[in-house]
Amino acid sequence: MKYSKLGRTGLDVSRVCLGTMTWGEQNTEAEGHEQMDYALERGVNFFDTAELYSIPIHKETYGATEKIIGSWFAKSGNRDKVILASKVAGQGPEWIRGGVPLTGDSIRQAVEGSLIRLQTDYIDLYQLHWPNRNFPHFGSNHAGMVDFAMEKTSKIEDNLLDIQRAVDEVVKVGKVRHFGLSDDTAWGIMKYNEQAKEHSLPRVQSIQNEFSLINRSDDPYLAEVCVREDVAYLPWSPLGAGILSGKYKNGACPEGSRGHVEQSLGLTSGLWRLNEATHKAVDGYLDVAKKNELDPCQMALKFIDKQNFVTSTIIGATSMEQLKIDIDAFDIELSAGVMSEIDSVYRQYPIPF
Repeated sequence: MKYSKLGRTGLDVSRVCLGTMTWGEQNTEAEGHEQMDYALERGVNFFDTAELYSIPIHKETYGATEKIIGSWFAKSGNRDKVILASKVAGQGPEWIRGGVPLTGDSIRQAVEGSLIRLQTDYIDLYQLHWPNRNFPHFGSNHAGMVDFAMEKTSKIEDNLLDIQRAVDEVVKVGKVRHFGLSDDTAWGIMKYNEQAKEHSLPRVQSIQNEFSLINRSDDPYLAEVCVREDVAYLPWSPLGAGILSGKYKNGACPEGSRGHVEQSLGLTSGLWRLNEATHKAVDGYLDVAKKNELDPCQMALKFIDKQNFVTSTIIGATSMEQLKIDIDAFDIELSAGVMSEIDSVYRQYPIPF
């Protein structure tokens, strides 16, 4: 396993980050424990979770994933071997602190809840799951989809400062070690770090955003900020919610898949990413993998790992077999020819959804 620096924290994190969001819904507690045991054996020292999980989200499983991690810490005694990242939910479901937008008070309350569920005294990396303001993610990454002028910048800045001051409080008392973002933008990073310098507050050390062969919208603009500002880039959904595996081809929705589980619960499925352009892009990438005798998931994961602005890629699996395949992906090589063929598909379908 290879390791990279997490921003300016001095922490060395594995190039593979174990995502946990299915534990408590698609995976049992025992299966979550088995995944953590195996990942640690393979040299994975970086785990990512959130108070919101498990996924798909509903009231009955709120906080379930953190509880599974907490019971593993208590059983295994391995807390000191893991760099743990979690996230505070923003405006959303009423059953998470009334569904209100993120504020300093949200941070103070959420940290306490997560620490109890995780059975730990501290969280290594505490991230804002999504911002309050309109932001170009979750399918809103085409030009013209977000009207940035509709919100007053000074009001947004006041809110960010309130949040960052609360982060500073929980850092100073040792409940959180470092501050990160999720589903945010280049402006978000720069504004928080400008405030960090001006008010002696914790700087943004990382950002995790959706990034895959079918969503590369953070490259090059946010990528440059991460490189120049020493902010770790942590891609989530590197397989495009499983779409890049090809399992949803021709309208299929296999039993046990995330799409099937969400549909069975009557919830919004990650399959909103699917449209004609996405299908064509995936077909193109599957053809590249087949031609070069590569597992399509491994090809997609290694492509992400090869990007020089990426620090650690967040993977997730519902079976041990898939987890092993995913971790093994980081040991393969992609030839210049394969990279060129991938680029040819990308140029045809740069932003398919």
